[in-house]
Parts: sequence; C-alpha cells; structure tokens
Amino acid sequence: MPSSVSTLTEERTEESAATPAPPPARSPLSRWGAWASVAWFLVPALVLFLVFVLAPIVVAVWTGFFKWGGIGPMDDFVGFGNYTRLFDDQVFLGDLGRGLYLILMSVLVQLPFALFTAVLLNQRLRGRAVYRMLFFAPYILSEVVTAVLFTMIFLPGAGMADHIAGFLGIEGLQGKWLADPSTVMPTLFVVMIWKYFGFHMMLFLAGLQGIPSEILEAASIDGAGAWQRFRHITLPLLGPTIRISVFLSIIGSIQLFDLVWVMTAGGPNHSSETMAIAMFQFGFKRYQVGYASAISVVLFMISLVFSLFYQRYVLRRDLSGAVTSGGDR
Repeated sequence: MPSSVSTLTEERTEESAATPAPPPARSPLSRWGAWASVAWFLVPALVLFLVFVLAPIVVAVWTGFFKWGGIGPMDDFVGFGNYTRLFDDQVFLGDLGRGLYLILMSVLVQLPFALFTAVLLNQRLRGRAVYRMLFFAPYILSEVVTAVLFTMIFLPGAGMADHIAGFLGIEGLQGKWLADPSTVMPTLFVVMIWKYFGFHMMLFLAGLQGIPSEILEAASIDGAGAWQRFRHITLPLLGPTIRISVFLSIIGSIQLFDLVWVMTAGGPNHSSETMAIAMFQFGFKRYQVGYASAISVVLFMISLVFSLFYQRYVLRRDLSGAVTSGGDR
C-alpha cells in the first residue's frame, strides 16, 4: 500500500512538472502601459494620415459640389453640375483618352523593353554592372530635370533631335517634336521610357535573380531550349514581379503631371494634356476650384477603383499568404 501511494505521488509530481505553469496575471497598470506604447507610435501616424490624406479628400469632395473660385465663401451650390460639365467636356474626355494611350504604351512597349533588357543584363555579360548603372541612372534624376533636359534636346532648330533627324533624312520631323499635335504624345512617351524603364528593369532583375538556377539547369539537361526555358519557367516564376510592375506603371501613367507640365504644359491645343494637368490648370490658372476639385475626385476614384480591382483579381494569389490573422499564428 505505501508503495502504491508513493507511485501515485510520483506520477502526480511528474504531471505537475510536465504541465506549464499559467502565466502570471498582468496588472491593469502593465496593460495600460502596453496600450500607451501602441498609442505613442500609432497616434502620430494617424494624425498625419488624417491631416494630409483624408482631410484633403473630404475637402475636395465637398468643394466639387460648388461653383467656387477659391476666394470668399462657398455659397453657389451646384450639386453634381461640375461632374455633368466634366463628362460633357470634349477636352476632358480627350484627357481620359490620352491617359489610356499612355497606359497601353507603357504596358505594351515600356515593360517588354525593360524585361528584355533585364534578361540580357542577367546573363554573364562583360561590364554588365556598368550597363545596369547607366540604364538605372535616368530614374534617379528628378522629373523636372529630365523635362528641362529633353526640352533642350527637342528645341526647334537648335536641338539635338532636329540634327539627328536631318542626318537620318527625316526632315519632316524637324521642329515638330513638341509643337505638333500628331507628334507630341509619342515624343513624350519616348521621354517616359528613357526616364522610367530603368526602374522596371531593376525590378525584373531582382525577380530574375530570385529564380533558382538549378531549375533552369535541370530544364536545359532535359532538352529545353532558351525560349522554352524562358516561356515555361522564367515567365511564370517572374509573374509576381511583372504584376507589380504593371500596377506601378498604370498608376504612374494615370497620375502623370510634372514631366508633361514642364515640357509642354498640356499643349499644343490640349494635345498633351493629362487629367492632373487639367486639374492644375482649372484650379490655379483659371480659378475654377470647384471644377478642379471635381476633376481631382474623378482622378482619385479612377485610381482607387483600379487599385482595388487589381488587388482583388490580379494580386490576390500574390497577397494570399502575406496577411495572417491572429488565429493562424
């Protein structure tokens, strides 16, 4: 009997040792200290977000319902009159069309060119570090510096572009680069490619260097050619990078302003105007702040709807494992 009691006692002692002790109860003071730490880091960010993001959006939406010149009280309420005028304005509809043109050209020309350059510079090429630096360098320049530089290049009569056109025998383009409605948008897009393709090239390079070389070597041993390896291995594994690059390119094309403003200010005859330039023109040049606010709201809604749609249906697979709830820990 004593031996059984001692055995039972030993078993209970082992069970109590195996079971972890409950954590000590936190005092209300320590809980308040934790919340104070969270508030210390969170409140300043929330204040900045409210002041510089949410508040301007609310003000722009409210101002868009008035016919207001920016000075004095807003007492001429027009409701959705500014928006009705907006979509009856052929110039603004042209701005939408030019934005679509920039989006298509960026996705169909700029990104494939950046991908081709990234694949080329990912090979064992002599001096590839120098080439990478040279191709990425234009992205470091500010948009204003880039615009001033190319304004001088496309200067009628004295610019480098006119001299090159004369040397190549295409004198018909001389003096027309930024002055003719039929050539101003392609010219601006050439400047955009020079400015931004290096950024996308570096994104693609980072994605390419994240692909395990063993997979490509195994495919090569199995007899897959260079195109087959690129089509069936490199492109699918590069998919998340391509989708992010497309997203950034489209958003940048929708909101393009400073590069075009410095080079053409939307001219000639609105042929290079974008929605952002129209908003600036009406708000700060013509003092039609209510109408400019309506343009800003439309621009914001286009960007927001596209971002939500793209994240929901295009980036869904890429982001599926990026956010976890507390129960998944």
